Amino acid sequence: MTISPSRLAHPAVRALVTALNGNDEQAFFAALTPDATMSDDGSDRDLREWCEREIFTTRGHMDVQSESHQGLSLVADYRNDTWGGMRTRWRFTVEDGKVSRFETGQA
Repeated sequence: MTISPSRLAHPAVRALVTALNGNDEQAFFAALTPDATMSDDGSDRDLREWCEREIFTTRGHMDVQSESHQGLSLVADYRNDTWGGMRTRWRFTVEDGKVSRFETGQA
């Protein structure tokens, strides 16, 4: 059973996942701090380049399966037009109500 983004525990994570699933680039970046960083499978990536390639031009979508650590860790089935679907883990760091870092990779 998936968890609706509107029911995610942490408001900053909820905003980010909702924007991602809505393919709303403006809302997605508004949910991040200006200096936000990210990593994919343990390697730091250029956030804007990665998001463009893995989310926005490929219609990325996250079906959250579980959350832990007060909503700052998720396990989700993630899919996009490039890779299809895969089980992924996401960890978020939040500062001042916005996501300052997220780490993702295969679960």
